[in-house]
Amino acid sequence: MATAAHSPAAYPDAVLFDLLTALLDSWTSWNRAAGSDEAGRAWRAAYLRLTYGCGRYVPYEQLVREAAAQVGLPESAASALEADWLNLTPWPGALDSLHALAPHCKLAVVTNCSTRLGLQATALLPVRWDAIVTAEEAGVYKPDPRPYRLALDKLGVEPRRAAFVAGSSYDMFGTAAVGLRTYWHNHVGLPLVAGAQAPEVEAASLDRLVPWLASFGDDRRH
Repeated sequence: MATAAHSPAAYPDAVLFDLLTALLDSWTSWNRAAGSDEAGRAWRAAYLRLTYGCGRYVPYEQLVREAAAQVGLPESAASALEADWLNLTPWPGALDSLHALAPHCKLAVVTNCSTRLGLQATALLPVRWDAIVTAEEAGVYKPDPRPYRLALDKLGVEPRRAAFVAGSSYDMFGTAAVGLRTYWHNHVGLPLVAGAQAPEVEAASLDRLVPWLASFGDDRRH
């Protein structure tokens, strides 16, 4: 009896990931350092406004302290966040997704933090990374296109042959400029930032990521 033919999986050549929101639960650490979920979200929102408006790279740790001051938190909150850094935990499904993709794609991180903290956080995800790009190395923060392009250059992959997994919809400004198809892991249910291009996939978990990437070549955009 004949069986139905199945198309082979067609993964991208590379998958780039936001680190501190798409793969790791940094929300809990910010909230814990701030003393409450409400204070943590306000602090993080202030930090995001600073990073996306500062242009050239300003030390990540400095921006975290400035954002804390803006929302009325003591400087000790920033110290508590850094002290908790190695307690960041992967979101459910993050490690399973990375291990499933590793045989098929190059894997990279593009993260808005210092190189020191970026390497520490990336080490919490025990997979083979083909490139790690921090805002400090790129000289600018996302969503400036340069950090994404630096990762692609390191990988030797064209944007159309790669995908990005975002943790924030601010990333969509950068991925749209570079031409990266994007999966938004919107774990905490944030609204799309005004003016940002909608991602190709938005989901509250990473459950749909590997199936989406496995069919990547079925609709490859030129």
